[in-house]
Amino acid sequence: MTFLALDCLVYWQHRLFHRIPLLWRIHRVHHADGNLDVTSALRFHPVEIVISLAFKLAAVVLIGAPALAVIVFEIVLNGGALFSHANFALPSALDKTLRRVVVTPDFHRLHHSQSPKESNRNFGFFISWWDYLFCSYQAQPGLGHVDMKIGLAEYSSLQQATRVDKMLAMPFIDTPAAAREKESR
Repeated sequence: MTFLALDCLVYWQHRLFHRIPLLWRIHRVHHADGNLDVTSALRFHPVEIVISLAFKLAAVVLIGAPALAVIVFEIVLNGGALFSHANFALPSALDKTLRRVVVTPDFHRLHHSQSPKESNRNFGFFISWWDYLFCSYQAQPGLGHVDMKIGLAEYSSLQQATRVDKMLAMPFIDTPAAAREKESR
């Protein structure tokens, strides 16, 4: 039960990071890279890591989670994140079967699309049920996996999206689109 509760919490936390502008500024570091691969699973701003830790710690205390369940959850969550961000496709029959329960690379890749309609779908980290249950699931990207553009268009410069100093500064610097929006006010 602890595992399910924590996985559902991470799902909702992820949705909040997309919905709340201040949290999105931090989370966009994860989405900026145009090359989705295993390293993307590790590409989080330190502030996001601290906020995520606080969310999970509060939940652990609130539900009185056993230490072993929390350790198992963290191991599975991190392994699952590496798997779901991997740059490979499973055979379609296997993907179709697995995605009923867990987040597969094709299931999650859609979430990293440059299309906001797609990047605001498939939020799950390990268990895929939450996306089905809370109506955020989309089976396939509109352009297909091969032609889908990954990342954030405003960070298309590889240097901007991969240099550590640029990634650390990203939440504190307006994107060109945000700057234009401020000027028009």
